[in-house]
Amino acid sequence: MQIPILLLLVISYLLGSIPFGLLISRTQGVDIRTQGSGNIGATNVFRMVEKKWGLLCFFFDFLKGLVSSWIFPLLFLTAADLQAHPNLPLLAGAFAIIGHNFPVWLKFKGGKGIATSAGVIVAVAPWCILVAAVTWGLSMVLSRIVSLSSILAAVAIAVSTWFLPPQSLVIDGILTALGLVAVYRHRTNIQRLLKGEEHRFGKKKANGDL
Repeated sequence: MQIPILLLLVISYLLGSIPFGLLISRTQGVDIRTQGSGNIGATNVFRMVEKKWGLLCFFFDFLKGLVSSWIFPLLFLTAADLQAHPNLPLLAGAFAIIGHNFPVWLKFKGGKGIATSAGVIVAVAPWCILVAAVTWGLSMVLSRIVSLSSILAAVAIAVSTWFLPPQSLVIDGILTALGLVAVYRHRTNIQRLLKGEEHRFGKKKANGDL
């Protein structure tokens, strides 16, 4: 089924804007916006509700990026559309990330886009997500700070996209921009890192990061 490109982007934004963290936490009698950092992302749910619900939130936020940048283009665009506009899957994924970060339902106050960005990058630049995953894992082992690991993973994507396939100026530029946006969304975490106040994984004090 073919749909207009603009409608594809709107649908991707609306998918991205579904606040799974808030919905999941409410099933457990918690408004995640009033707990910990107040962030609706997976990390805050993981810390303030329960680990299994945080992992479920990460999974659904990840799917928002993967579905918008992989499944939606296959379902809604023709082969001719994809050939004429090869960067449409990435653009649709970018709109899902925007929806996650700035959901219309929550007065544009959303998460930080790490899980949703990961879903997009798995679809359009899997080598970059591998670099990001290794970077995140090493940082977590050494620092046990989720926000620092997420920031470094975002930087790794912004840099590695220029050296790894697919080689495309548009893809490289958009992935770099997404990485920088993810870093910017962590600006309060960066302030706490500089003060030595950021939460380490395993402690009860909560500062949501995703």
